[in-house]
Amino acid sequence: MSGHSKWSTIKHKKAAKDAKRGKIFTKLIREITVAARMGNSGDPNFNPRLRTAIATAKAASMPAENIERGIKKGTGELEGVSYEDVTYEGYGPGGVAILVECLTDNRNRTVSSMRTAFSKNGGSMGETGCVNYMFHKKGVIIVEAAETDEELVMEAALEAGAEDIVGFGEGFEITTAPGVFDNVNDAITGAGFIVASAEVANVPENTMPLAGAEAARLLRLLEVLEEDDDVQTVSANADIDEATLPPA
Repeated sequence: MSGHSKWSTIKHKKAAKDAKRGKIFTKLIREITVAARMGNSGDPNFNPRLRTAIATAKAASMPAENIERGIKKGTGELEGVSYEDVTYEGYGPGGVAILVECLTDNRNRTVSSMRTAFSKNGGSMGETGCVNYMFHKKGVIIVEAAETDEELVMEAALEAGAEDIVGFGEGFEITTAPGVFDNVNDAITGAGFIVASAEVANVPENTMPLAGAEAARLLRLLEVLEEDDDVQTVSANADIDEATLPPA
């Protein structure tokens, strides 16, 4: 979705996400654990994936003790489940490209869940590589706009290495290369701006406009995918008409 549509969706879903904070934290801890294990280090200074996972967790207001517990599970100091990365690709209503990143301890369970989610909600699973090339990894930081000076946000972001910053009324969307995401996020939070979300995401190279019934069906599919316990991120190359979104 475009920055503006994404911001509206974040606003609309905020209350529901807060109510499901336990589930959100579970997904974030899983990523922290895997990052610590795969990076062979519980020190974020020497583990870029872990550093990004911690930044995302902090943006979601995860307590420090939860983060530390996730790291210890990854390094083996605490007992934990072994997860692996797996990515699924497919198409949603209107031919929208969808990329789903998962962490799972049971591939058969996860792929079955993904097939069911797609098929029951107007989509279809695709072969590996069918849509991946349409997305690029980018750091995405959403800053709340309340009483925030756009020039000051832009100055802090660009000086730290951001690629772009777009304002859209309710907030600012800052995009970065993955390698400077942490620097930019630290600069923004250090300057005292309120970060609504911060993540390294799959950003589509181009978007498809979607409205009406097809947009509503796509939102339902994305919601079902995001609700799956094994799913970490869901990305789509749709630019959804805000008139389709329920009121915030």
